[in-house]
Amino acid sequence: MLTLVFPGQGSQYPGMGKDLAETFAVAAQLFEEANDVLGFDLAKLCFSGSEEDLKLTANTQPAILAVSIAALRVLRQEVELHPAYAAGHSLGEYSALVAAGVLSFADALATVRQRGTFMQEAVPVGVGAMAAILGLVGEELEQLCHDAAQGEVVSPANFNSPGQVVIAGHATAVERAIALATERGAKRALKLPVSAPFHCALMAPAAQRLEQVLAGVAVAPFAFPVVTNVEAICCDQPERVKPLLVKQVCAPVRWDASIEHCAALGVDRYLEVGPGKVLTGLIKRIHRGAAMDQVADVAGLKRLQS
Repeated sequence: MLTLVFPGQGSQYPGMGKDLAETFAVAAQLFEEANDVLGFDLAKLCFSGSEEDLKLTANTQPAILAVSIAALRVLRQEVELHPAYAAGHSLGEYSALVAAGVLSFADALATVRQRGTFMQEAVPVGVGAMAAILGLVGEELEQLCHDAAQGEVVSPANFNSPGQVVIAGHATAVERAIALATERGAKRALKLPVSAPFHCALMAPAAQRLEQVLAGVAVAPFAFPVVTNVEAICCDQPERVKPLLVKQVCAPVRWDASIEHCAALGVDRYLEVGPGKVLTGLIKRIHRGAAMDQVADVAGLKRLQS
């Protein structure tokens, strides 16, 4: 049983999607559509843009979504795909919803462009931060955030895999958490090079603005269920899509629990569709023994076909 998984922010790299567009007309057409929807040359940004430009949140989010859906369209043209479920990490949930037929590509692309802008503008640069904490779990992690907060915000943002959690909040609170984590036996605690503190209470202004945008977006029936970040269980009810996407902005990404849910459903194979191999690495630590494939380019497609 197959689950399609889609990457989020941090998986981008210069040149992504270029060989797909050069090799397959269906991918080239998608990037033309993306340029029309956004009103700027997203293809040029992906194919030849600088790493710095790709790191800007308002650029990163539509760029990763476009490359992911370009890869998906090529896959559907070249390979017989029968997914039972889909899931995506943060931004990747939009790609998963496009794959499941719930959101149109154009609507998802326009929405994540604005989502990226809202998330960047929610907190002034330098005020927020994120950090990876390795080796603390459960109550230890909760106590760490509680003790480091001191009246500020710091909380789990991404539950990525067993023992690997990302926290987010005020920069000073995150720094305190890093120091405390080291004292309390964490294997590693390091600040991440991100532009905003995603998936924490500081993102509330972004969630409010996103809700207004999503009000005008059409939602269609699910071709197959999507395991959501917020609940880490399957969603196949169109009326729940928008509330969950709004809540996702401030809520932690429950990736480990999402993959555990897939395993419990009988999933034994995952296909990461889009740039990078971050999710492949995480899933190997969560669902040991499951088959993994990854397609972001022509080489990945050939591996899958061989």
